[in-house]
Amino acid sequence: MDKNKQVILALVGVVVLYIILKALIMTGVLGPYWQIILNYALIYVIGGLGLSIIYGFTGQFSLGHAAFVGIGAYSAGLFAITFSHYGAWGSLGSLVVGIVCAGVVGYLIGVPILRLKSDYLGIATLGFNFIVYDGLQNSDKLFPAMGGAQGMTGVPQFQTFEWYFVAAVLVVILARNFVFSTHGRACTAIRENETAANVVGVSPARTKIMAFTIGCALAGLAGALYCHNYPYLNPDSFSFLESINYLIVVVLGGLGSLAGTVITAVGWAFLLELLRLVLGPFYAFRGVIYALILIVVIIVRSQGIFGGMEAPFLVPQIGRRKPRAIVGS
Repeated sequence: MDKNKQVILALVGVVVLYIILKALIMTGVLGPYWQIILNYALIYVIGGLGLSIIYGFTGQFSLGHAAFVGIGAYSAGLFAITFSHYGAWGSLGSLVVGIVCAGVVGYLIGVPILRLKSDYLGIATLGFNFIVYDGLQNSDKLFPAMGGAQGMTGVPQFQTFEWYFVAAVLVVILARNFVFSTHGRACTAIRENETAANVVGVSPARTKIMAFTIGCALAGLAGALYCHNYPYLNPDSFSFLESINYLIVVVLGGLGSLAGTVITAVGWAFLLELLRLVLGPFYAFRGVIYALILIVVIIVRSQGIFGGMEAPFLVPQIGRRKPRAIVGS
């Protein structure tokens, strides 16, 4: 397919999707409650794509992704409360603060721990998740506005669907351009065979840190949007179990599949809420259902639901160069 036609079809698809979702909201099919869940699903898409870059495309096993979402949420929330008198500009600035804080922390943490591999890296990121969780539990001792174990309140809310939809679309474009760039292909080379990648001139250390920082920055954006979608922030929302949710999204969607991560993130966000409504007092047993779903998918399709597949509009079309005209003899 011609590159221009591909771009046009992708834009038309995004516009049509927006019109459908907006119509459902305006007609009341999606009430205020389900609109919040829809926003949450888009937040999951952003956070899931961040982990997909780290684990799905670079092969860096991380069990602490929720920690960076929490850093983004709390830093953005604190900024938004402090500069709430600036209105929408303060909220917009808080998104930048969430991205920067999570990205910087990701870089500082990534430099020492990315020397580790496989399970050891997973254990290190898991430990960092517990550090951040305990830090948020006691954050009120340094910053009373953060609330500590009681949670943070008072963050200005904007639950306008357009904010979350535009952010998700931009992140999908960013992730797509990165994955199919020279740097993205270097990440994939490291995932497949780090030694071979090093032999052909790819710097594993620099590439891993770059991918980890970008993934953490996207997690920070997800957290910043999260704090504006819910009036109450609690450290439990960014615990180890939440990191498992993000990991499940990437694994079920298929490692190395952007479309798989996006679709699974939306489905998983709505599944979590449906289980809350269906199970009621038995919601504590939701982990059993998570495990059963994961076991069945891994047995039936070990590479994930969309493993090895990608949406056509997310794959760049490489055209052939036209031959030069021969002038003279």
